[in-house]
Amino acid sequence: MLGGWSMTSAENRIADMAQQARAAAAELARVEPAQTAKALRAAASAVRGGASAILAANDEDLARAGKLSAAMQDRLRLDAARVENIAAALEAVAALPTPLGDVIDTRTRPNGLRLDRIRIPIGVVGIIYESRPNVTADAGALCLRSGNAVILRGGSEAQASNRALHQAMRTGLSSAGLPEAAIQLVDDPDRALVSAMLRAAGGIDLIVPRGGKSLVAAVQADARVPVLAHLDGNNHVYVHRAADPAMAEAIVIDAKLRRTGVCGAMETLLIDADYPAAIPLVEGLLERGCELRGDGRAQALDPRIRPAAAEDWGTEYLEAICAVAIVDGLDAALAHIAAHGSGHTDAIVTADAAAAERFLAEVDSAIVLHNASTQFADGGEFGLGAEIGIATGRLHARGPVALEGLTTYKWAGRGSGQVRG
Repeated sequence: MLGGWSMTSAENRIADMAQQARAAAAELARVEPAQTAKALRAAASAVRGGASAILAANDEDLARAGKLSAAMQDRLRLDAARVENIAAALEAVAALPTPLGDVIDTRTRPNGLRLDRIRIPIGVVGIIYESRPNVTADAGALCLRSGNAVILRGGSEAQASNRALHQAMRTGLSSAGLPEAAIQLVDDPDRALVSAMLRAAGGIDLIVPRGGKSLVAAVQADARVPVLAHLDGNNHVYVHRAADPAMAEAIVIDAKLRRTGVCGAMETLLIDADYPAAIPLVEGLLERGCELRGDGRAQALDPRIRPAAAEDWGTEYLEAICAVAIVDGLDAALAHIAAHGSGHTDAIVTADAAAAERFLAEVDSAIVLHNASTQFADGGEFGLGAEIGIATGRLHARGPVALEGLTTYKWAGRGSGQVRG
């Protein structure tokens, strides 16, 4: 027995939800894109109309959040602007062209058989996430618009907020005549239900974990369903010797401090040993309340920089703490990122086009940037409307996972009586 559910009863509950989701996915395959767009616009209206109830639910969650880290509380917290952003994201996804039915490529064989590779939904997606209640709406919207049914399981810390946002999504589905089982919420904090989701091979086609490193690792260790993983964002900004000082300072401050609790935040600052304005760069962070932990040469820039321990180079702080290292040129920066990076998002600041192109080509991360803040690691900023998460693996999808990342494909052959013989 785990919590209030035995493993068998939890598996039966998830199997029932998956069966309903499969039936809903089959129904979604028959609807026109205009109908899912209508549902998402109606859901956006429901979010705006229910903003006070959503914020009250979020207050209820926050009242129980005292033991959470500051970063987790920031991810959990909603205000009027964030609720409006949720509604706007629903409308943005509704406005996106659906990739379903797109012919990825076509070929005609010498025997006249024509083969088309066509984009289709994955089927039933399970999303396991922590803290961020906006994922309830974002994930529901992206799965619906890409023709997938989804089973959502948010963290217990956001249970009331998730419930309120899920109700808005159900309102949208109902108003458009779509099955409410297309977006289901596991509205129970018992972890036996998470384990049941991970064991639901044949019922759930893909699991997407969105949360801290420990959550993702646990999902990957226990899942019997394919996993699209997002690991930690140990992101670097490398200030090259040819960087414009004003640009470098603006990018570094934004990358670290715009929001410290997001996965796109800079966690390590690499400063070229020949960069002429290193002191103002670190002073800009320190004077804004950011703790810096550096190597010996970085510490020499300012006595307020604390010594870095070995683990600092691989840490996703998600708070106002940043590691700082002085590196001897581009090769050393590339080597540091290769040794310590998590494959999420890394950036170079430089006016040297050749150095920038080499950095973009050689850094093996899902997102690489030139002269831009790492905080642009976001599906909305990429024009994708929203995102399920930032995938850092090598298979299926990398970077912000949105509509296209939630599809697969099938081959359709059109013949005129061809046989192998």
